[in-house]
Amino acid sequence: MKSEFVISCLDPKKFPTHQQQEYAFVGRSNVGKSSLINMITVKKNLARTSSTPGKTQLVNFFQIDDKWMLVDLPGIGYARISKKTRARWESIISQYILHRECLTNVFMLIDSRLKPQAIDVDFINWMGENKVPFSLVFTKTDKLTENSLIKNVEAYRTHLSEWWGELPDIFITSAETKRGKDELLDFIKKTNQSI
Repeated sequence: MKSEFVISCLDPKKFPTHQQQEYAFVGRSNVGKSSLINMITVKKNLARTSSTPGKTQLVNFFQIDDKWMLVDLPGIGYARISKKTRARWESIISQYILHRECLTNVFMLIDSRLKPQAIDVDFINWMGENKVPFSLVFTKTDKLTENSLIKNVEAYRTHLSEWWGELPDIFITSAETKRGKDELLDFIKKTNQSI
């Protein structure tokens, strides 16, 4: 797989102009977003990883196989940043998600070790209310037993069913074991072919 960095910025006016489909990755700080992106692209340091929440501070665009764009968004929620900076991030994330015409799908990353978190559920419902196409991606699944994983994913299904008649696609992943890589790439490939 060919993956190439294009640009990092916070100014929507500087976002690249092109005709390719874009797939955005978003999630709470420290959910394992950068590790997952590196796993998918088979490039160890394409996205910068860190144990410190809030490492991704810009909107990062990567071109994949000269066919589609992967977009790494800043983390939502907690990070050791000022309220002013966090408000700016959230504004940029919402501007990108709501107004980016070439955005094809948002992959919403969720830490599989945790029960449903309000910030995740609120963001999911916000995307639903705004008719944003998205999928749920459970991360760090190597950190818990299969039974616990099934229980936590089912807890999300049950919780979201209170608002949703039909749930979005769900992917089970691990950057450590490469679990879910083929499924994610197949989804992107099929989606690109259907457009």
